[in-house]
Amino acid sequence: MSASLALQYVIIALAVLVSAWVVAKKQFPGSMRKLRVALALSLLHESRPAWQRALGRRIAPAGSAGGVGCGGCSGCDTQ
Repeated sequence: MSASLALQYVIIALAVLVSAWVVAKKQFPGSMRKLRVALALSLLHESRPAWQRALGRRIAPAGSAGGVGCGGCSGCDTQ
């Protein structure tokens, strides 16, 4: 196999992976959030190297707002 053919295969594989990720995020947002949480939690252990913990913080989804007010703690009386 020549180098140019291998490069073409790598580029096509990357394009397929990116498009599959985008479709999964659009069609299955809840499942993707659970997957990101599971991956982030496995990377955030204290025994992991610093670069893996940093990657886990980047992968982790943003916290969801739980309250009806300004966004999360439901502890204020501004309703």
